[in-house]
Order: sequence, then C-alpha cells, then structure tokens
Amino acid sequence: MTSKAVTPTAPAAQAGTGPQPRWSLQDAKARFSELVRTAHRHGPQQVTVHGRDAVVVVAAQEFQRLQGERTGEMLIEALQACPHREITLAPRRSAMPVRAVKL
Repeated sequence: MTSKAVTPTAPAAQAGTGPQPRWSLQDAKARFSELVRTAHRHGPQQVTVHGRDAVVVVAAQEFQRLQGERTGEMLIEALQACPHREITLAPRRSAMPVRAVKL
C-alpha cells in the first residue's frame, strides 16, 4: 500500500490579498492541526463542503481584530451623527391592571 500525501486544493486568488488556500472538509478534519498552524502563520484558510465555501478558519488575534471592541462607541457616534437629533421620543405608558390581593 503506497501512502499518498494529501494537500489542500489549489489556492484561489483574492483581489489584493494574495493566495488563500482552500481545504476540503475531509482534508481539514484529517489535518486539523496543520490547518490551525497554517491559519495562524499565513492567514485565513477556507474550508469547503461539496466544493462550496462553508467556513473560514482564522487566528484568534485576527478574529478579535475583526470583531472590534464592544464599547458602544460606534453606536454613540452613529446616534450623534443622526440628522434628526432634535426629535424627542417619549415612551408610551399604558395603565396596568392591579390584581386584588387577599392578605
């Protein structure tokens, strides 16, 4: 029985980002450690299922950078940039029924 080296499918060029290897799901599962090391060293790695893009494996630092800090600053900036800032919104209040309580 001869052993055959399995390699990821040919890289697909992305505009301005260079080659980005694609791994079939079968190869990604069989060589998961290598997939993780490659994502850490060389950037995002695409995994395909039945020839279609399914997921992208990225290093944790890259994922955190893409997520951004969740401070709420962007929401505050968006609200402050709104052209309708002078509009006051007052919540409508409705009367709530009170239950009789036996003591």
